[in-house]
Amino acid sequence: MIKPFKIGNIEVGGGKHILIAGPCVIESEKITTRVAERLARIRDNFQLQLIFKSSYLKANRTSIESYTGPGIDKGLEILGKVKEVYNLPILTDVHSPEEAPLAAEVADILQIPAFLCRQTKLTVAVAETGKAVNIKKGQFVAPEDMGVIAEKAKSTGNDRIMLTERGTSFGYHNLVVDFRSFIIMRKLGYPVIYDATHSVQLPSGLGTASGGNPEFIVPLARAAVACGIDGLFIETHPNPPQALCDAGCQLPIALMEDLIKEVFDKQ
Repeated sequence: MIKPFKIGNIEVGGGKHILIAGPCVIESEKITTRVAERLARIRDNFQLQLIFKSSYLKANRTSIESYTGPGIDKGLEILGKVKEVYNLPILTDVHSPEEAPLAAEVADILQIPAFLCRQTKLTVAVAETGKAVNIKKGQFVAPEDMGVIAEKAKSTGNDRIMLTERGTSFGYHNLVVDFRSFIIMRKLGYPVIYDATHSVQLPSGLGTASGGNPEFIVPLARAAVACGIDGLFIETHPNPPQALCDAGCQLPIALMEDLIKEVFDKQ
């Protein structure tokens, strides 16, 4: 039985889908605010429950030359402006226990990256901030095991927890989504989000960076919604081929409205 919870005026797990969207990483204030402005208009046009997502740091890049973001101080400053100007709740990644209280000063949801989902101290520190927690299921974790991970967060007294599916490693440079995982994780009692963009990623598929198959974003999102998920996670960018992070699997912001019509309006 899912227990709904609130993030401001947004209800998670209450029957109405949420959309978590934004660029993978903060590249500049200009690009971040450009995406936020477009998403805010889309939110108003479709009356969406929208949460803005972007990372001040991407700590798990393949190459030492990969862009990792502006860092926590500058990144949170930009996210704070987005929150204030566009009235958007903020979700961002946290990579260490020390980052958690700093990120919590701005973000409404703290996200534990997939590769770090088994880190106990990180999970506890994030939950102790009292902010909502989004735990991404590791590419190496069975869906039923996410209940044990969620209990680490819940042990702090914070039960505002979401679980996000982002695909499972299937051989080299490939991810596969097991659609049974949505049902399995919802039975654990937590709202379930589907990350439709990272699920089409080809990890390290380009040698020094990840590739992707973005043509599968919409059909996989439709299938996930049909399985009864509580929300979608979509990374989006004005020009994905030129993005400094995950260029191969972000959705062009110009196609976001089409995705919403295709995925939500047909349910």
